[in-house]
Amino acid sequence: MTDTTSNKMWGGRFAAGPDAIMEAINASIGFDKRMAAQDIAGSRAHAAMLAATGIIQASDADAIREGLLTVLSEIDGGTFQFSAALEDIHMNVEARLKEVIGEPAGRLHTGRSRNDQVATDFKLWTRDQLDAADAGLVALIGALLTQAEAGAEWVMPGFTHLQTAQPVTWGHHMMAYVEMFSRDLGRFRDARARMNECPLGAAALAGTSFPIDRDMTAQALGFDRPSANSLDAVSDRDFALEFLGAASICAMHLSRFAEELVIWSSAQFRFVTLSDRFSTGSSIMPQKKNPDAAELIRAKVGRIFGANTALMMVMKGLPLAYSKDMQEDKEQVFDAADNLMLALAAMEGMVRDMTANRDHLAAAAGSGFSTATDLADWLVRVLGMPFRDAHHVTGTLVARAETKGCDLPDLTLDDMQAVHPEITNAVFDVLGVENSVNSRTSYGGTAPAQVRAQIARWKDNLK
Repeated sequence: MTDTTSNKMWGGRFAAGPDAIMEAINASIGFDKRMAAQDIAGSRAHAAMLAATGIIQASDADAIREGLLTVLSEIDGGTFQFSAALEDIHMNVEARLKEVIGEPAGRLHTGRSRNDQVATDFKLWTRDQLDAADAGLVALIGALLTQAEAGAEWVMPGFTHLQTAQPVTWGHHMMAYVEMFSRDLGRFRDARARMNECPLGAAALAGTSFPIDRDMTAQALGFDRPSANSLDAVSDRDFALEFLGAASICAMHLSRFAEELVIWSSAQFRFVTLSDRFSTGSSIMPQKKNPDAAELIRAKVGRIFGANTALMMVMKGLPLAYSKDMQEDKEQVFDAADNLMLALAAMEGMVRDMTANRDHLAAAAGSGFSTATDLADWLVRVLGMPFRDAHHVTGTLVARAETKGCDLPDLTLDDMQAVHPEITNAVFDVLGVENSVNSRTSYGGTAPAQVRAQIARWKDNLK
């Protein structure tokens, strides 16, 4: 493919081409070539519509279609020569198309502009990322369900402030992330439905006088409908912002889970063992097994948050319709999408491979006076004590246990009755962690029966 620096495709308005600095700041081909497949799909749909409406000859449309397939095969095969002098993917494709088929290539741009062309390409690309995120989340949720089902009865400590609070089950903890990631899935699906309007045919900003069929091109490209306002169509980047917003929340959830895996896999906790596939060693300390994949997932959120903020800053002051500022809309979205997909895949792999250490979970579940709330609830339920009084009695018993260096179930009945004489032996039935989790039968609670019911519900939802 030849470098056509002197044959700028913006026409004859300018007598001289831009100098090297202007070319460098103006060109986007270094990154927007990622949208080559979407650009060619949009051009093929546009050419077919132009022929169907009689705007161009069918023979020209046939030549354009075959020529575009040739260009696509060159790009896919790595033989296409991209030129910064041609600025962007649209001009690069069109220039090569002219070399391949000659004069009919000049008819392709009838009834459209680069403004609606790039909006269409970017929407198609972002829609593909929404679909990829959807698939990644479904796979991750499936891995979490497998872990939850295996450990629906396994007791572990539940935390607040990273302090032992009450016993829960491993399955219940896994299902908490199922709920989080399912909301992320809903956000991506909502965004996809909202953005699925086709900008093609809005032209530069005002539409076109050619008798185009925008419904035909929208349908050909898998959109629900054409966009209803040409000004909005070429200047809208809400779809990219909404993708980044949903990606940011999803990345935050991934980061929270990654933080727990870092803590849980430490020698101090030993709640989980991560597989060698998602861990690394130390160059100097042979005993180390580092949860690097989890740590890197935890860091990815910064890049994705940053992309969201950057695009907000690009868009916040732009009058209608298109401004060149909007060329800065893609690189951060590309980077955020790449990092989100990588983080989803890595987390799904870690969850599928990790082993929960049931004995360590159970030992930790009974520490830190984790059944204190069960004791207070028993005092209310059995002795009819006001909860605030029960809270005080329980706190006194915790202090006594601390003094004796034992946990609540290890206190004697005499110890209990020294604080409140009406306490009976029946209190010990609620102080074991197994009894505690089995008693939490309220909807959404940690009781194994509730956990299994939620697992079954989610399995049905994912079918």
